[in-house]
Amino acid sequence: MSNKIRKGDNVIVLSGRDKGRRGAVLQVLPGALVLVEGINRVKKHSRANPQTNSPGGIIDKEMPLPL
Repeated sequence: MSNKIRKGDNVIVLSGRDKGRRGAVLQVLPGALVLVEGINRVKKHSRANPQTNSPGGIIDKEMPLPL
């Protein structure tokens, strides 16, 4: 399947809680999913990992949207 949406395109969300919002495509993922800048943000709780020196806490990140 050929996707017509590419990285850097500006898109408008048509349904869901972010309906009507606009953003730029950050990444196109396999399985007809895209990451859009500032859209579908969720809070992920992460545990601290001393081996990789990453602190724990609550992180805001974008989750993929289906095409």
